[in-house]
Amino acid sequence: MLLQLPLIGLLPDWLTFALGVVDFVIRIAVLGIIPGNRRPTTAMAWLLAIFFVPTLGLVLFLMFGNFRFSGKRRDQQQEVNARVRAALADSDEVDTTFDGPDWLHSAAELNRGLGSLPMVNGNAVRLIPGYEDAIAEMADAVRKAKRFVNAEFYIVSWDEVTEDFFTALTEAAERGVEVRFLYDHIGSLRIPGYRSFKRRLKDSKVRWRPMLPLLPVHGQWRRVDLRNHRKILVVDGETAFTGSLNLIERAYHRRAKRKWVELMARIEGPAVTTLNVVFATDWLSETDEMLESQLVAPEPAGETPAQVVPSGPAFANENNLRLFNTLIYSAQHRLSICSPYFVPDDSLLYAVTTAAQRGVAVELFVSEQGDQFLVHHAQQSYYEALLTAGVAIYRYPKPFVLHAKHFTVDDDVAVLGSSNMDMRSFSLNMEVSLMLPGQHIVEQMRKVEDMYREVSKRLDLREWRTRPLLSRYVDNVARLTATLQ
Repeated sequence: MLLQLPLIGLLPDWLTFALGVVDFVIRIAVLGIIPGNRRPTTAMAWLLAIFFVPTLGLVLFLMFGNFRFSGKRRDQQQEVNARVRAALADSDEVDTTFDGPDWLHSAAELNRGLGSLPMVNGNAVRLIPGYEDAIAEMADAVRKAKRFVNAEFYIVSWDEVTEDFFTALTEAAERGVEVRFLYDHIGSLRIPGYRSFKRRLKDSKVRWRPMLPLLPVHGQWRRVDLRNHRKILVVDGETAFTGSLNLIERAYHRRAKRKWVELMARIEGPAVTTLNVVFATDWLSETDEMLESQLVAPEPAGETPAQVVPSGPAFANENNLRLFNTLIYSAQHRLSICSPYFVPDDSLLYAVTTAAQRGVAVELFVSEQGDQFLVHHAQQSYYEALLTAGVAIYRYPKPFVLHAKHFTVDDDVAVLGSSNMDMRSFSLNMEVSLMLPGQHIVEQMRKVEDMYREVSKRLDLREWRTRPLLSRYVDNVARLTATLQ
């Protein structure tokens, strides 16, 4: 019942009857409302929550049940998509051809249909596995900026590790470079020193905005856990960085001295412009300012094709999930996945286990100890099914948190970016992924995977099945909460 039973006994009979009718009507109504446009597992989890804890479950559903953005944001995304398509249709300067198997061309066409951004040729791409190395390279690129710097990151902190980057950013703005900076409001709000960080930005000439701010007084209110999880830096439209790194010192200012392990990519060439399109869309959403004059493709800088794949609640489809499934089902020989939060929906779980069952050598790199309790235990609930199917699971040793997000398929393609392989990244977060065909980039990624494998411990199925019953119970409960979206 929606009202606690001890209280009901104190009410008049007619009111008790009326509350019972309301309770019955609500239960019947949610059966036909909640399953609409949701995964069956997600709908079932919400229904169970409402049936077992009616009042709290209903309140939580009203607060968190809608995972789409406002009509304004969706309209802006559609407008940007239309403009990109029109600009590409009229342009003879962008080379969208590339070598690769038919299934890879099909995946590129899928990406273009979903996110409007094409595969573009002529890029130079270099992977940066070092945490401080990536921040140092980004700071150096900002110092060389002549026209503009566009940056957006999920979590930011002006600390001893990022000091050089933010100094470079403010100095660039002082010398007349147009500097725009976006950060996720909730992602950064919880970091120590946030007020000081904002104060220093206010004292600079950097143009900045919090992304997806929760400011009810100003009419800015939405589902709390819809976040912009992207990491993008674009300098002069010629150099860009993207990947998994947040702008914060490696332990995230936590007492438990875990150290995050990341992977970033430095890009030069036409793909820089497509990354800038994603930034420009986010800047438009927060400021209503268009940056079309910046979206001019630079000269080719290398021979690597690249395709930017944006995803999130502003799109009608789960762009990243559809791409990941397409590529995984296309694997013929080898599939290597690195995901700090591997909490797949049924479609992704079937894709990965089916690949292993049909003879593909599948390996999954995860952290031995995660930084988020529920997510880590939800992830562990999938290990037995993966191991039984033949997936090799390697756990990166604590105190490190393997936060890099990437995978390779055969010798044909690598994908990296901000997207985890979990239901949050597929449905709730704004993400950006970079698809990179070609043996050269796969070889770069293989070296990173080899480093992970060298220090990680492979999980044994028999050993895993003997873990304590309490641990199994916690894993399964956490798995249920992961579907409440």
